[in-house]
Amino acid sequence: MGRLWNQIKEDLSIVWERDPAIRSWLELFTNYPGVWSLIWYRIANRFYRRGFRVVARMIMGINQIFTGIDIHPGATIGRRVFIDHGIGVVIGETAVVGDDVLIYQQVTLGGVSLARGKKRHPTVEKGVVIGAGAKILGNITIGANSKIGANSVVVKDVPPNSTAVGIPARVIEKGPDRSPLSHNKLPDIDKELFDYLIKRVAIIEHALVTGDKGVLKEEEELEHIYEAFIKSMKS
Repeated sequence: MGRLWNQIKEDLSIVWERDPAIRSWLELFTNYPGVWSLIWYRIANRFYRRGFRVVARMIMGINQIFTGIDIHPGATIGRRVFIDHGIGVVIGETAVVGDDVLIYQQVTLGGVSLARGKKRHPTVEKGVVIGAGAKILGNITIGANSKIGANSVVVKDVPPNSTAVGIPARVIEKGPDRSPLSHNKLPDIDKELFDYLIKRVAIIEHALVTGDKGVLKEEEELEHIYEAFIKSMKS
């Protein structure tokens, strides 16, 4: 019971570190469904691990009605996890969430298999930030301190200290990042590709109209940029 209470206290206190909008304890108790969902999960998880699985599912079913967050009581969730806003978050039965993970609304840690008794859901290691609407599917691993861009769909492992974006998600940056909330700096892959296409069309049109062969050098440089971009996406 002492360990459970310590975890709940951490669930309550982490809000003051992760959300600058909070002003009072009253707000904490009335405006943070993610916190309440984790508290009920920790209670239900105790029942689940002791074999009272129907009771555990009932607790989390009631929690889902009041918070809009669906966490299976069999999931493994570490300490100081913060579900910000939280509406629409889904965490499956065999999902593993490490310590200090930050999860935004509409995130799904889902499975892609119907096999019983096997691990079907993701493992999210310590310090990961998962942007709003991201879907992480299958028995894959998101490495420690990585970031998943908003609305990304992740179906493959992501190395530690990486940034992954897109559908399907691709790793577009590797290396440690000291800011846990810098997911607002994620590049817009679609915009970069459109910029490339527009510039290339402009070069070709200019060459056709003027007959200027000097633009071929500029096109060659643009092609090198494109090749480097594609190579980074495949890595």
